[in-house]
Amino acid sequence: MFRGKNYKESAKLVDRTQLYDPADAFDIVIKASKAKFDETVELHIKLGVDSRHADQQVRGAIVLPHGTGRSQRVLVFCKEERVDEALKAGADFAGGQDLVDRIQKENFFDYDVVVATPDMMSVVGRLGKVLGPKGLMPTPKAGTVTPNIEQAISEIKAGKIEYRLDKTNIIHCPIGKVSFGKEKLVDNYQTLLDAVNKAKPAAAKGQYIKSCVTASTMGPGVKINALKQA
Repeated sequence: MFRGKNYKESAKLVDRTQLYDPADAFDIVIKASKAKFDETVELHIKLGVDSRHADQQVRGAIVLPHGTGRSQRVLVFCKEERVDEALKAGADFAGGQDLVDRIQKENFFDYDVVVATPDMMSVVGRLGKVLGPKGLMPTPKAGTVTPNIEQAISEIKAGKIEYRLDKTNIIHCPIGKVSFGKEKLVDNYQTLLDAVNKAKPAAAKGQYIKSCVTASTMGPGVKINALKQA
């Protein structure tokens, strides 16, 4: 893979054989950020579970104390009489069958999070094959299927993120921006890590957290000493 000059310079700051304390890791991530834009800082947590088994799924949602640094566009599926309520609460889009049609016919995906009231799930369910692969399908576990539209939107706008395993048993999550500084990134990191630890499935055996790596959008990965024996 081709790596640019800035990346190669940044990579010199990282000892790939070392596990860094969180504060030191984020200090390096910030120093290694060379892009001309405010890079997103991500966390990649590899777990010692098998996501192919239903009893070893790890999924949930949390509100990061300092948010993610990006504005989340929210689409709400609700009955017609609640559309105004959703829009006043901060939803970017709200509706019912009209939005379903728009997604199916116009390939409409100009939003980051989908919320649905429980009475709309029979309609939203038809979009499972479209929203599911994009990680947009609302679920009760993530707090995105709820009768409390206002609370759901408020939490999402405040920095609520959903975490879940991919097919390689890794959780990928944004935890802020380089401009946040070390302290805020550490706070957000710890909040996510605590949530993942609490979500440990009873069926998980052996070492639960296999590895934890942080990196900015254009920067090198930095290994964090977050390993905990189950």
